[in-house]
Amino acid sequence: MSATILIVDDEINLRKVLAATLKREGYDVVQASDGQQAIERFDQGGIDVVVSDLVMPKLGGFEVLQHVLQKAPEVPVILITAHGTVDSAVQAIKTGAFDYVTKPFEQSELRQVIAKAVRTRDLTRGSLSAPLEGEKFLSRIVGDSPAIHEIFRIVEKVADTPSTVLITGESGTGKELVAQALHKGSSRRSAPLIKINCAAIPKDLIESELFGYERGAFTGAVTSKPGRFELADGGTLFLDEIGEIPIEMQVKLLRALQESEFERVGGVKTIKVDVRLIAATNRDLAKEIEAGRFREDLFYRLNVVPVILPPLRERRSDIPLLVEFFLEKYNRKLNKKIEGVAPDAMEALKAHGWPGNIRELENFVERTLLFADGPTIRLEDLPEALQNGHPGAALAIAAAAATQAQAAAAPDTSGETSMKDIVKGAAAALERDLITKALDETGGNVTQAAKKLKISRKSLQNKMKEFGLRDPDERQI
Repeated sequence: MSATILIVDDEINLRKVLAATLKREGYDVVQASDGQQAIERFDQGGIDVVVSDLVMPKLGGFEVLQHVLQKAPEVPVILITAHGTVDSAVQAIKTGAFDYVTKPFEQSELRQVIAKAVRTRDLTRGSLSAPLEGEKFLSRIVGDSPAIHEIFRIVEKVADTPSTVLITGESGTGKELVAQALHKGSSRRSAPLIKINCAAIPKDLIESELFGYERGAFTGAVTSKPGRFELADGGTLFLDEIGEIPIEMQVKLLRALQESEFERVGGVKTIKVDVRLIAATNRDLAKEIEAGRFREDLFYRLNVVPVILPPLRERRSDIPLLVEFFLEKYNRKLNKKIEGVAPDAMEALKAHGWPGNIRELENFVERTLLFADGPTIRLEDLPEALQNGHPGAALAIAAAAATQAQAAAAPDTSGETSMKDIVKGAAAALERDLITKALDETGGNVTQAAKKLKISRKSLQNKMKEFGLRDPDERQI
């Protein structure tokens, strides 16, 4: 998959060489000569990976990193550093940089690091955004279903413990979000949360990624480099897609977990660390054990506290809350003013299977907002597959409305009114009746009525105006 790389360096010759190299690899490349120019270009959008020198005039690489983390934390930032600034680069990784390379470096080394960053970016594209600093550590896990309340209970109970947690669930269910909540809810929250997606790392590089390497350990190792375990010392290490770790590496990982110590590749010195491990997988590890692809002893060491995330199709009652959350998020991001989702459209969303889970739903909301014209998302705004795929939700609403309309008045069979108009009018009549009933049941409380109808307060107010009901401002709030 093509990706756009932003190269930031004040040395024009180095920029030209890197740009030529990356273009040959099939990447699109944009360049900036300093940190300020890089930030301005990044804010224009479309950047998948940032490669920045650490020390530059005006703003340096660390300031670029901080800006990217604030604006788009899912975009990997790779730092280029000289020998004298390696400590600063390590600190930057603890802050959130993806990786660093040290001058002089082999072009093949940089290509590998960038390829890994692009794979990681592709794997995490569309995932839920990270919690903002200062927010409650569970505040971005959205849902009110019994399954989500159980997740809340487990996370609150084990967050501030050293116990290893294994998060399992289908792709897109929010495993990384739970890992972030566990870290933010622990006494380690001020220390780094180091994340590594094991599916994005080539099998022959996984050991050096986890444990680091010494200078000369292999071709291209022109300097020593700490691994993720060292970088996470005092904090939390999140190993996503741990089922992808090669079987021969699992013994070394088990020893590191049990003894809290390891050696770098090519090294003899034993390094001790204090790391809390959180692992996640979308695989059935019991079946992987049976197939001989995963060690049983490592599974038991990881599965101290199991957290099982249900797929979205098993928590459909959470879909309205998630849609409202994503509407608010992308209204801000895209400068839109969509106020809610029409009831028949929401029924279609709740009926859909969502094989991609929350990630698919989030991407769908973003895409729909881009093309929606009215104040609400209507059934006709949804893709045809969603309109046709749900089991008659819209037809059921129309049929019920038609039944009520028949009781109120005889249908117009003169042929002058189309069936589409009859159904539309009947559906509107039912909407009005449902809103009136909800307001009566809540004593005119607009907020409570909106919750009862599972639509936003603003959408309810608009509907009340549309149907000529009492002015919302005159009712109880």
